[in-house]
Amino acid sequence: MGGGEVTRGPRERMVYSAAQLIRTQGVSGTGMREVVEHASAPRGSLQHYFPGGKDQLVREALAWSGDFAARRVERYAEAAPSPAGLFAGMVAQWRDQFREEGFAAGCPLVAATADVVAGNENLRQAVCAGFETWLRPVADSLREMGVPEARCRSLAMVMISALEGAIVMARAQEDVAPLDAVVAELGPVLDAARG
Repeated sequence: MGGGEVTRGPRERMVYSAAQLIRTQGVSGTGMREVVEHASAPRGSLQHYFPGGKDQLVREALAWSGDFAARRVERYAEAAPSPAGLFAGMVAQWRDQFREEGFAAGCPLVAATADVVAGNENLRQAVCAGFETWLRPVADSLREMGVPEARCRSLAMVMISALEGAIVMARAQEDVAPLDAVVAELGPVLDAARG
């Protein structure tokens, strides 16, 4: 979940930095001072931009994560306009990242879920909204590829669930084999769903 060419202001850098730190350390392990340092932001900017404190910053980082994943879906769908191709693109991004950067960082939405959602309703809702933001374009892409309307949302859930599970297993095993397995096994099922 890399950055981009666009120059970000301090607020955007802190949201991005929070998402990146949550990927490796979880919500509990990510400190506000660390976010400021990672973002190269002025010290007083936290209170200025995030008067709701850490919860507000984390909610915005999770929203950013859902938006980031959603924006990439269109690119994957255009590159390989089939359900299996879309899923393979979604998985390839993680395979490439793990091979280039190692297995330290996962999905901020999963990290937040494992870390704090049981005890923080606001963050649970933020995680849920992040997944929903990602789910919608996957379901829309499947519809455009000829999957019947009645199956689009549930197949999108299966795709994201399989990908997230494979990411967790790949990180634990320090091996991309789980990613390769979900593409090989789920791809034909997805393509067979087209009407």
